[in-house]
Amino acid sequence: MRSPALLTDQYELTMVQAALRTGSAHRRAVFELFARQLPGGRRFGVVAGTGRFLDELEHFCFTDDQVGWLLDQRVVDEPTAQWLAAYRFGGDVWGYPEGETYFSGSPVLVVEAPFAEVVLLETLALSVFNHDSAVASAASRMTCAAGDRPCIEMGSRRTHEQAAVASARAAYLAGFAATSNLQAGVSHGVPTTGTSAHSFTLLHDTERAAFTAQVDSLGVGTTLLVDTYDVETAVRTALEVAGTDLGAVRLDSGDLVQTAFEVRRQLDRLGAHHTRVVVTGDLDEHAIAGLAAAPVDGYGVGTSLVTGSGHPTCGFVYKLVARAASDDPGAALMGVAKNSPDKATVAGRKWARRRLDADQSATAEVISVGQQPADDGGDRPLLVRLVRDGERVWREPLAESRGRHVRSRAELPVTAFHLSRGEPALPTVYETD
Repeated sequence: MRSPALLTDQYELTMVQAALRTGSAHRRAVFELFARQLPGGRRFGVVAGTGRFLDELEHFCFTDDQVGWLLDQRVVDEPTAQWLAAYRFGGDVWGYPEGETYFSGSPVLVVEAPFAEVVLLETLALSVFNHDSAVASAASRMTCAAGDRPCIEMGSRRTHEQAAVASARAAYLAGFAATSNLQAGVSHGVPTTGTSAHSFTLLHDTERAAFTAQVDSLGVGTTLLVDTYDVETAVRTALEVAGTDLGAVRLDSGDLVQTAFEVRRQLDRLGAHHTRVVVTGDLDEHAIAGLAAAPVDGYGVGTSLVTGSGHPTCGFVYKLVARAASDDPGAALMGVAKNSPDKATVAGRKWARRRLDADQSATAEVISVGQQPADDGGDRPLLVRLVRDGERVWREPLAESRGRHVRSRAELPVTAFHLSRGEPALPTVYETD
């Protein structure tokens, strides 16, 4: 049986052991996952990873082999090992659904259960959300810069093999059209695409022979890579082989703006008016924006995307914000908070809403502390119930998450789409009951 239970830090288990000894392990607790601030002066973030986290939560238990290893290594004592062997999460989880935008302080995930049950999920939740949301946030900036031109995810060779699959999923959620990663197609239904690399051209005695082999195999709708040797010669040869119905040519190096103009003029001059020009090669959102005026029809993005375009983590933290006032099973929740310099937290369980004006444009991220506020019919609630009493109650296809992202991003003010460093596009407003 596959279990992610040991994808965690040892201190989660040492805290459980100590809390079990005192009896405080069974106190009801609320943990929240949030970012104190957006990374790098960005204007908004994008939530991704909710579905993947819930998939892992459904398998989160300690196998006999795992418990035996923990005992052998003296990570936990015998009573703790017995408790872990019987562990199943039985609490409640709320969160922002995937594709939603988030801001400073947004309670992206809210987990409520006895302390020992909730604290064990800290590392798993942070690793999933920090990675997937970083990629989705970068992908959203890139698709904003690209406008109507499609973006293809091509970063598998620049990250861990499993992170590559998660990256492709997160990028697709945030607007990318396809991925080169086949496992992402199998696991998540992300459309896949791909043609050839420079090695395929170099394999053959001539560029013409390489193009002929590819067109004979894949048809004239394929994309031919034309910058192995001389671009102008390659474009001419490509059209001689495939005809003017050639699907696309790809540029991967050099001055992409200038070369794109030259290639577009050459294609049109030779009658290939519908052959597309696709560019790749260390692109990020700034490079894509710089190509906006060039005759480019699509972008392939790799390294920058899977590394969060300079911010491979969102800075999410997972903090205890409320706990039962005593060990009494019926004890009321009380807010708790850190006062550490630069790391202070806001006490109390949170509820989040997006404040909209009369034109349905977002004006603020409203965080209510304490009781869930009554629905006034104006603000849009952001939290949805994901797990009830340990049972998963939220599932949705990626297509729905993609649509949510389009709608959420459309609510934001135009300043959200500036690529320069700046303040969050929406202020975070706290309200107490």
